[in-house]
Amino acid sequence: MALDGIVISAMVRELQSTILGGRISKIAQPESDELLLTIKNERKNHRLLISAGASLPLIYLTEENKPGPMTAPNFCMLLRKHLGGGKILAIHQPGLERIIHFDIEHLDEMGDLCRKTLIVEIMGKHSNIIFCNSDNIIIDSIKHISQQVSSVREVLPGRSYFIPETQNKLNPLETSFDAFKTAVGTRPMPLSKSVYSSYTGISPLIAEELCHRASLESAQSANSFSETEFLHLFHCFELMMESVKQGDFLPHTVYRDKNPVDFSVIPLTLYDDSEKETFSSVSEMLESYYAKKNVITRIRQKSADLRKIVQTALDRSRKKYDLQIKQLKDTDKRDKYRIYGELLNTYGYNAQTGDRSLKALNYYTNEEIIIPLDSTISAQENAKKYFEKYGKLKRTFEALSQLIHETQEEITHLESIETSLNIAVTEEDLTEIKEELAQYGYIRRHAAGKRVKITSRPFHYISSDGYHIYVGKNNFQNEELTFKFATGNDWWFHAKGAPGSHVIVKSGNEMPPDSTFEEAARLAAYYSGNRAAQKVEIDYVEKKHVKKVNGAKPGFVIYHTNYSMVIDSDISQIKQL
Repeated sequence: MALDGIVISAMVRELQSTILGGRISKIAQPESDELLLTIKNERKNHRLLISAGASLPLIYLTEENKPGPMTAPNFCMLLRKHLGGGKILAIHQPGLERIIHFDIEHLDEMGDLCRKTLIVEIMGKHSNIIFCNSDNIIIDSIKHISQQVSSVREVLPGRSYFIPETQNKLNPLETSFDAFKTAVGTRPMPLSKSVYSSYTGISPLIAEELCHRASLESAQSANSFSETEFLHLFHCFELMMESVKQGDFLPHTVYRDKNPVDFSVIPLTLYDDSEKETFSSVSEMLESYYAKKNVITRIRQKSADLRKIVQTALDRSRKKYDLQIKQLKDTDKRDKYRIYGELLNTYGYNAQTGDRSLKALNYYTNEEIIIPLDSTISAQENAKKYFEKYGKLKRTFEALSQLIHETQEEITHLESIETSLNIAVTEEDLTEIKEELAQYGYIRRHAAGKRVKITSRPFHYISSDGYHIYVGKNNFQNEELTFKFATGNDWWFHAKGAPGSHVIVKSGNEMPPDSTFEEAARLAAYYSGNRAAQKVEIDYVEKKHVKKVNGAKPGFVIYHTNYSMVIDSDISQIKQL
């Protein structure tokens, strides 16, 4: 989600407690739309990262130092000239807007004290960093917005700075029930949309949360609710805004399937059933969220080419399989032709020259059948012809059966690689998958015969009872875990009839408790192609009963004696090392 006015409010409070009164010692512009300010306050250096990127605008304190270009951009040089050594006098947010003002005192060329304002607007694709003088005149901005780009407001040197008010939104920190009812309750649109389109700083997520707290249907038209329902909604809104005014914030991130999906500084009852991670500061929350999101995005981007290769190969193999099945069905007549030939050898003497058919008793079923004949040749020659057809179809059947088996194995192999791509979390994981695709001829190596160095390692968990559990990320790791790492009495888990990871529980020659078996089964369910299912069937067995098939693809095994359980794929309570 984007930073809303409430998160900005929490950020302002954090900045007021850390950098207010500090002096700007360094100014860098690592990217064209990004600033990194180093502020010294109370003998400690703080780095403030500000980005006006259209896709990911943000602001937070960070420990990370990002190098700038060899030649500083003009906007950076201007800020260094005016704000280098400047003291931060005030940090404030107008209303609940997604805007932060930094009032900074500095010495001008004559040595006189001056006051300037650095304005950070976190507004999606309209985000900007604007530098103004004490008269609110724009000196410069990190993005220039001309009349041709925006008819609402020009952001150019010499123009007066103002907050665009074209949306006529209200300040949620200063509202009454009558104003709330008029603004929200008269619109023929979904209730949540009416809330966030009526008040500044309220995101769709917060509007949904408000409706959830009031137990009102967010998709229902806002003008269809009763006075009592709106009074209850307003009370929930008041309580929420009171928390904002008091600075009662709880920075936290919400996870789904181990992936961050949302963040907020107020409790999200919408996600009561989801995993949450709390933070001591808004900056920690934002830095963690964006770092994890960036990793996921980067892995998705880097795996896109591999996914396309696997999907293309899968589509081709599935089409080939369907065609082979259709061709195999055409060989079903082979036994009929064999019986025709045998019956003609037995009863062919009853056929007369020129007969187009022969009625004979099928001694396999004890039923009479009619055998079509070629009237231009004898019964014995007809029998020979039927045996030839039978032989040809039999050979076709045997060849197709083998090809279908090979195609099925190829599909299963590709599906397992597809699952590996879905659970890859690092670039090293992708390197190992790429190596497997190269070994089996799906992609070419860049260097002839040269193997890449593999640094990816299996997932490592520890059960609630203290048993170590290992999960293979791909077929190579599955092979390694099962046949080189695990010992005979360790326990082996895998999703039944689905591509997925081999899961090994190191038992240490002991019988693990039921809770460890259940946790290992959940990991096998989660790291499988059936992850999205509510319940997944898991096979488990001692490792010594798992066998490798000669010539099989890596990670492909057989076992004949096993236990099974049906379980969910929730691994949120299992500790990962």
